[in-house]
Amino acid sequence: MVSQDFSRDKRLLTPRHFKAVFDSPTGKVPGKNLLILARENGLDLPRLGLVIGKKSVKLSVQRNRLKRLMRDSFRRNQQSLAGLDIVIVARKGLGDVENPELHQHFGKLWKRLVRSRPSPAVTADTAGVDSHNA
Repeated sequence: MVSQDFSRDKRLLTPRHFKAVFDSPTGKVPGKNLLILARENGLDLPRLGLVIGKKSVKLSVQRNRLKRLMRDSFRRNQQSLAGLDIVIVARKGLGDVENPELHQHFGKLWKRLVRSRPSPAVTADTAGVDSHNA
């Protein structure tokens, strides 16, 4: 089981890590006023990076609130996101969305990201089992 913390090893820290996700994302989930980009990281834990600029969310109070909510949502859903580097890009208007609506929205976005994730190993194993049983 993945621990529910948000320690340093679960963060994208260097520009190189962010660049890798931006350059070749394996998953892209657009949402209301935001974009989630994801890339396989080869690790057994997910890592999160946030991009919330002053241009998209003017007040630092709102930017900090959004970061807190995004981290909390990530922390609660990280078990299903294992093996991904994730970058959340905030867009104009995100700071105006209320907390309950944001929590609900992020729950849906994480599910969409997990569904859109390619899983060739699982399908190959399943296909092999089905052909032997037929």
